[in-house]
Amino acid sequence: MKEKILTNVRIIDPSQKMDEIGNIVIDEKGKIKSIGKKLGTSKSVEKIDLKGLVAIPGLVDMKAFVGEPGFEYKENFRTLSQAALAGGVTSIVTMPNTKPVIDNVSMVDFIIRRGRDKAKVNLFPCASITRQREGNQMTEFGLLKARGIIGFSDVNKTIQNSELMSRIMNYASDIDVLIMQHAEDYELAKNSCINQGEVATRLGLQGVSDIAEKIIIERDLSLLSEFPCRYHINQISSKNSLNVIKKNKSNGIKFSTGVSINNLSLNQNDIGEFRTFLKLSPPLRSEEDRLSLIEGIKNDLINVIVSDHIPEDEESKRLPFAQAATGSIGIETLLSLSLELYHNESLPLEKIIKCLTINPAKILKIDKGSLKEGSDADICIFDLEKPWVVKAEELKSKSKNTAIENRRLQGKVKMTLLQGEVAYSN
Repeated sequence: MKEKILTNVRIIDPSQKMDEIGNIVIDEKGKIKSIGKKLGTSKSVEKIDLKGLVAIPGLVDMKAFVGEPGFEYKENFRTLSQAALAGGVTSIVTMPNTKPVIDNVSMVDFIIRRGRDKAKVNLFPCASITRQREGNQMTEFGLLKARGIIGFSDVNKTIQNSELMSRIMNYASDIDVLIMQHAEDYELAKNSCINQGEVATRLGLQGVSDIAEKIIIERDLSLLSEFPCRYHINQISSKNSLNVIKKNKSNGIKFSTGVSINNLSLNQNDIGEFRTFLKLSPPLRSEEDRLSLIEGIKNDLINVIVSDHIPEDEESKRLPFAQAATGSIGIETLLSLSLELYHNESLPLEKIIKCLTINPAKILKIDKGSLKEGSDADICIFDLEKPWVVKAEELKSKSKNTAIENRRLQGKVKMTLLQGEVAYSN
């Protein structure tokens, strides 16, 4: 490829504490050659004048479902890539709840090979913590890590057995692998589909208390003090969980925490009259919980914002609330919905971008989420002020189960570069 220079662009890169108008030079190999204010120009390079748009590192989404193999009718590598690039996401951690489950070497080889052939973004596959995600027997972490697995998660299932969880943490510590836990006590949460409270009572639905989340977090962090490993809570949803996290971090226990953009932007009242597209896990909770999660990001108790992209076909969503599938697509709207928190003055822009770029990259130990010299030129370019309305039929995901249909947003991705090449342009 030809050397490029992106000019007249506002560069925001939390990994370098950078927020300035300048230029980005990309070399022939798709790497960042130089970045900043005082850069000379040359007649031999391709110049792209961005007219004051914002450039940030390509987003790193730590939790998305791809659909292949087994659920290609919901999503596949091609459609996931298109949706991701339209949302400025260049690196994705894919979940193992495929069919068959990614819990052995042959499945890892398949998913990496298929992703390499079909995906247009950087894919970092997860394997399940336990075989078939059944919570009984550990997968072979060492072999799977050697084949390219970035971390281990049972996705929306939780390791309920404390003795097994202690062995998992002990083994993970020995071989330095990342454990990503979904925090929810099964006995307290079974048959529930919504947050416990006034809305659940009014709709006649069985709710789950936030104590189901808190109990698992307390247990795991207690175990973590004895078996220190790389441990990440996939998504938290409540004020009570944050209190536990704050206490343990102040005690010096090292771990990381994620939150879904849905729990930051919506609450249980948005469910209205049985809006099944807002049936999520963890569920939408109270406005007090939502505001507490925002404070958790401000105070560095929450490190990562994820899309929790879960495509579902319309037939599985157009059912009574208790029977409907759980989840929402969100990878294409992740950045724009996050920017809402900046425009309504809930969070600083730098903090939002940090939670979407360098923070997840550090947790995953991957060389992404930064525009430092020598790194891959994975770049998201967006208009910070551009207004638009979310229309499901216009989204690029194969499934259209967005939780924010008709929502008015401010901030739109205009271009996404992957290793220096323009992969998306609007």
